Amino acid sequence: MSRAITPQAKAINTGLAWSVALLIAFPILWTVLTSFKPEPQAVASPPIFLGFDWTIQNYIDVQDQRAYFRYFVNSVVISIGSTLLGLIIAIPAAWSMAFVPGARTKDLLMWMLSTKMMPAVGVLVPIYLIFIRLGLLDTRIGLTVVLMLINLPIIIWMLYTYFKEIPADILEAARMDGAGLREEILYVLTPMAVPGIASTVLLNIILAWNESFWTINLTTVNAAPLTAFIAGFSSPQGLFYAKLSAASTMAIAPILIMGWFSQKQLVRGLTFGAVK
Repeated sequence: MSRAITPQAKAINTGLAWSVALLIAFPILWTVLTSFKPEPQAVASPPIFLGFDWTIQNYIDVQDQRAYFRYFVNSVVISIGSTLLGLIIAIPAAWSMAFVPGARTKDLLMWMLSTKMMPAVGVLVPIYLIFIRLGLLDTRIGLTVVLMLINLPIIIWMLYTYFKEIPADILEAARMDGAGLREEILYVLTPMAVPGIASTVLLNIILAWNESFWTINLTTVNAAPLTAFIAGFSSPQGLFYAKLSAASTMAIAPILIMGWFSQKQLVRGLTFGAVK
C-alpha cells in the first residue's frame, strides 16, 4: 500500500527538485547570457545578470574568425562514427559475456573498468607517436578509433547489463529453430534490446562529443571538432569572455537539443529491466 503524500511535502520536494535543477543548469544559463553581452559587460564587476545591452555581434565575430560548420561536421562524424564502431565490437562482446557459460565475466568487466581509471596523459606520447607513424594524426579516422577505444568499456558494460535482462530461453528457442550465431544476435537479441542500445548510443555520442583531451592533442585543423573550436578562443592576449561564451554556446547547443528531444528514450533505456 502506497504512502500518502501531503500537499506540503509535495511542494517542498518540488521546490527542492527545481532548486537542484537550477543549480546544475546555472553555468550553462550564465554562458548563454554572457554570449549576448558586449565584452565590457561580460567582465563587469559585480556581474550583470539581465540588465545588459543584448547583442549578437559575438556570434558574428566567432563565425568570421572560425568556420563553425566545418568543426560541427567533424564533431558529428567523429561522435557518431566512434559510437557505431563501438557497437559493432561491443554487441558480440556483451552477448558472449551475458550468455556464454564459463566466461570470466566479472574479471573481464573489472579489467575494462580499470582502463577507465588510467590517466589519459599517461598514454598520450605512445599514441601520438603511433598516429604519426601511421599517418593518422589530424584525421577523422584516427580520432574515431581513439574515441571508440576510450568509450568501448562503457558501451560493453551498458549492453551487458541490458542483455542480462533478456531471458536466455528465448535465444535457446531461436537456436532450436535453426538460427545461427549471426541471426541470433541480429534478429533476436538486438531487437529485444533496442531501448538499451538506443540509450547506449545517445550516452556515448554525448561522451564523444564532449571529449576534449584527445581531440585537442591529436588534431590541428583538418579533423578538429567543436572542442578545438572552443579552445581556439583562448589566446595569449587573454580571454575574451563574451566571444568564448558564444563559441561555447554554439558548441553545446546541438548536443543539448539532441538530449532534450531524446530524454524519454534515454530514461527508458537507462531503466530498462529495472522493474520485473
